[in-house]
Amino acid sequence: MAKEFSMGFGPAERLAKDPARVRKEFWRKLKRVVAQLPFAEDLLAAYYCAFDRQTPRHVQAALLGAIAYFVLPFDFVPDVLPVLGFTDDAAVLATAIRMVASNIRPEHRDAARAALKRGAVEDDAT
Repeated sequence: MAKEFSMGFGPAERLAKDPARVRKEFWRKLKRVVAQLPFAEDLLAAYYCAFDRQTPRHVQAALLGAIAYFVLPFDFVPDVLPVLGFTDDAAVLATAIRMVASNIRPEHRDAARAALKRGAVEDDAT
């Protein structure tokens, strides 16, 4: 079932199979780049949805793939480029969110806003 939501990015798909590593690397990168991300709230809401035990597995797979793509140290468009650096990450995330939007619940968005308000510097393992 998760295959139908595959994004087609081999390294991201392999990384997505290791949720603990995705979680660790996600917070490391987010702390470094959050001020540059216009889609930070959507990214965090997707993160909280992906790690919510009530989220269906195929939805988790789609979101973990998108989050893993964000985490990867290499990109189609390098993240160090001003303005353009995160456009590919945003596109991958937007596609995944569009596919599973009904599963991202208000509590995921609330958690995302709370994390941003805290400065998204805590390693939320929730």
